[in-house]
Amino acid sequence: MPPPVTVQVNPFSKILIVKPSSLGDVVHSLPVLDAIKGTYPDSVVHWVIAKGFEGLLEGHPMINRLIVISKDQWKRPLRFWHTGREFQMLFKTLRAEGYDLVIDLQGLFRSAVITLAAGSPLRIGFSDARECSPIFYTHTTEGGGDIHAVDRYLKIAGLLGCKTEQVRFPLPNFRPSEEIHQLVNSLNRYITLIPGARWQTKRWPPKYFAELLELLVQHAVILGTVEDSEAGAFIKDRCGKRVIDLTGRTTLKDAVYILKNSLAVITNDTGPMHIAAALNRPIIALFGPTSPLRTGPYGSNNTVIVSSKVDCAPCYKKSCQNMACMNTISVHEVYSHCKNVLGL
Repeated sequence: MPPPVTVQVNPFSKILIVKPSSLGDVVHSLPVLDAIKGTYPDSVVHWVIAKGFEGLLEGHPMINRLIVISKDQWKRPLRFWHTGREFQMLFKTLRAEGYDLVIDLQGLFRSAVITLAAGSPLRIGFSDARECSPIFYTHTTEGGGDIHAVDRYLKIAGLLGCKTEQVRFPLPNFRPSEEIHQLVNSLNRYITLIPGARWQTKRWPPKYFAELLELLVQHAVILGTVEDSEAGAFIKDRCGKRVIDLTGRTTLKDAVYILKNSLAVITNDTGPMHIAAALNRPIIALFGPTSPLRTGPYGSNNTVIVSSKVDCAPCYKKSCQNMACMNTISVHEVYSHCKNVLGL
């Protein structure tokens, strides 16, 4: 395994960032992009992104090309032949670009293989990355497991001599769909609820969200994927016309626009929470099985609530019989924080 070193180089002409997923992790990587372009403003930057997340980076003024991969399809055994062809085409595309530098922020075997396949003489990653991926890098730095993901990623920028004192999340000024644009403009003041999460164990009960809204007076917009539609419909039915349920009905660009114009965001530990943090919106985040230290909303404009009644969290389990860490976060505790944030 190559030892951690400080890389002394001339400005790079072409850089590839390999960070396919997930949504929150891609947001956490944006300060690295900002630091690189601040230090090497004339460099051309390409980014490998997973299909489904490209909407967050499309049209980004700091990114010259997005290379979209169908990584979720690669996991299907019956697509073995097609996956092999896609890998072949991807590797051919990357090698033709002639990158001076490839940065693997994902830190898994698959991303490390992509990093190697790009054919760059300089390949950067974390020495403590998983799945033996460090053997594919030429230079490494230790990421560390007990710091926030943003600070971990910025160690890569520091390795390249970039200034990292100011942490910025360069998100493009997205234009939403006309329907969403009109909707947001029609609402004077609203909060955004995000009742979903990829893990069941990260979800605060929908009935708690509904009870919270019954105590508040603002209009509320519910964001989420189609998988969150049941929760969104429950909250909407319980709270009536003050609630606009948009679960499963927005693009990433729409979601960014909605979050950007929110008074506050009340959310589980999920990708859109990190978008809201990047937009510097006031956040009330509910945490159970995961650690806010590592993956909480980044910045000072946030309130993180964890249960004081359990001692088993964070456990990082995706399934649990009682989910006490989330179920024992009381509605009135969250409401108390909401009043402070909203000035009620």
